[in-house]
Amino acid sequence: MTGQITAPRVLVAQISDLHVKPAGLRAYQHVDTAAALARCVKELNRLVPRPDLVVISGDLVDAPSKAAYDHLVQLLSPLEIPFAAVPGNHDDRDLMRVALPDGYARAAGALHSLRAIHEIDVVLIDSIVPGRDYGALDADALTWLQGVLVASPARPALLFLHHPPFVTGIGHMDVQNLRNAGEFAAILRQHQRARLVAAGHVHRATLTSFAGAAATICPAPNHAVALDFNGDLPPSFRIEPPAFHLHVWFAGDEFGSIVTHWIPIGDFEGPYRFFDDRGELL
Repeated sequence: MTGQITAPRVLVAQISDLHVKPAGLRAYQHVDTAAALARCVKELNRLVPRPDLVVISGDLVDAPSKAAYDHLVQLLSPLEIPFAAVPGNHDDRDLMRVALPDGYARAAGALHSLRAIHEIDVVLIDSIVPGRDYGALDADALTWLQGVLVASPARPALLFLHHPPFVTGIGHMDVQNLRNAGEFAAILRQHQRARLVAAGHVHRATLTSFAGAAATICPAPNHAVALDFNGDLPPSFRIEPPAFHLHVWFAGDEFGSIVTHWIPIGDFEGPYRFFDDRGELL
């Protein structure tokens, strides 16, 4: 059985929380984040159809240094799809701007950016507070975002930032969320064209709604924050199946629709056919 796509579509892959170290080092003494990113890039390159853009939603490196960013650039070099990035709390704006000098809204300060991809706008919002694990959007960030959303009122917009603006139930991560989520939500409620709010930071695939838009957290290609709702554990991680998100926008009434797929990283059996040449179920 096959389905035919008749409406225009845009594919945006999201990877997050790469935590790359200088060559030869592991994150938290256990996680080979370089090998994990290499596998992720391989998976992205073999997607069919190819995404129109890859968004990296923060924590590109584990501890900011020129050596770590140099290693990151080396690991991303085989990626055959255009990409854009926002920083996370583990990143340094100045080092990141030098390593990935592409498309930022300003020559200094926050690393906001906007990408017009076919029929949609991809809005990348820098939510970091230097020296802090939690996030916030300062007055300049809110003004920039409002200006971007006002500028093209007929175009659907997908918004990416590092810090989730909603709680997950994992206490030690929720205290690191976006501190002024209410101000962020107030802007989004003015603009129905905002179809998706996609975050990182928690290393877990998570789905909810926020200010009238679909809202997600992207899984990581390396390690997952332990799913600890009761607070029984110290802040901990697990090695779970690595994955990323593929957001697919479909044209339709008004601002279209958005569907998010969880894409596992690795080699798996298949594809196998459901039906034989006579149309009989196998």
